[in-house]
Amino acid sequence: MASAASPLSEPRVLAHAKRRLFPADADDGYAVVDTQFSSDRWLANESIDPAITDELAPFNHVRVGSGYPDLVGVRLLSDELLAVDRLGDDPPLVVVEAKGHTNRRDADVERGIVQAYDRLHEANAAYVAVPADTVSQSARTLARELNVGVLGVAPDGTVDPVETPRVVGNRTTTETTAIRFQAGAQGVAGKSFGLNHPKNYLAYPLAVSHERDTERVLAEHVVRATDDARTGAAFLNLIDDQPASPRLTPLGREVVRFALREYGSVEAAIATFDDWKRSRERFCDLAPKWGMLTRRVVYDYPATQLLVEELQHMHEDGISEPSLPDVVAYLHELHPSFTVELFVRGDDDVRSRVLNADGELQREPLTDGEVYHSPTVFQLKAVLYHAGILTSRGAEPSNLDPASDVWALRESV
Repeated sequence: MASAASPLSEPRVLAHAKRRLFPADADDGYAVVDTQFSSDRWLANESIDPAITDELAPFNHVRVGSGYPDLVGVRLLSDELLAVDRLGDDPPLVVVEAKGHTNRRDADVERGIVQAYDRLHEANAAYVAVPADTVSQSARTLARELNVGVLGVAPDGTVDPVETPRVVGNRTTTETTAIRFQAGAQGVAGKSFGLNHPKNYLAYPLAVSHERDTERVLAEHVVRATDDARTGAAFLNLIDDQPASPRLTPLGREVVRFALREYGSVEAAIATFDDWKRSRERFCDLAPKWGMLTRRVVYDYPATQLLVEELQHMHEDGISEPSLPDVVAYLHELHPSFTVELFVRGDDDVRSRVLNADGELQREPLTDGEVYHSPTVFQLKAVLYHAGILTSRGAEPSNLDPASDVWALRESV
């Protein structure tokens, strides 16, 4: 990537820091790197090794405080990276500013510390990542005074905490919520929907409550893809998917209460699912009461209300049948980070096409179905259709024609 004169340039420093804070083999957490690092060049005369770009992906342009940190992520960090115990059980929102050597000067550590400090208004922990040999005593003193962690990066990629920050409370914005959304169980970046009919997910709490084996009951009455049903039920917050045995969430218990009220028993309720196998009819028309329950469940999903409200606003603006690119462009103006995380795949080549180095949305790539997250444009859209919220089903990205894919409310007000 960079020339031999600058072995620890900013992209490389950031890649090492990301690997330390958000290791690839971790099964928790999510982080994005600012779009300025998606370019194949750094400064005027330095190229970025494609392997470094791959490590830095996915990219997004997330505003935190008064600027755009080099990295924003959410993860429970090890104790050695923090000065005191965490606040509560929620993983902290972490920001990182990176500084590296250039051909003209050493890393500006103190400037990085001040930039990281500015992000603490909306972050729980802030770090500056810099070459280890550039950290002076005065920089360490400044970092301690401002509650900014310092990560010293060695030429071999080793990253050691030189100063550790305290976790602080913050205020949440739509932009930082986008990263928390992706880091949680309901983010579309990881496991989410594998099936496109909501009945398969609504049935799972019933199967959990059934006296017989959960998977067997589900396969017998509802769907054989029980793993996908379980994952989707967790995605919709119907179950807390524990390694040993899933537990019902309050929303999942409400599904069971509905079944008991309507059918008298879990057995009688889940037996009705036999009648709906292979049906192509909209669920809210086929089984209106279950359709209303589906609507309630899907409204609990973090992205639904935002989508519905903005589609309503588009209708009021005279855009009654917006295409998928229309929706993404419209949403990006109002909720840029959330829109990218919800709709656009995290691959570095995809994000680099959809967002330029300044984080500006590029409209032309949005006509390619392959740039979209399948859980959003296929499965989530199908669930919203069956709940009676949208007018049309979704489609797999490989079969998707974004320009003709309409996202319109079934009832606009």
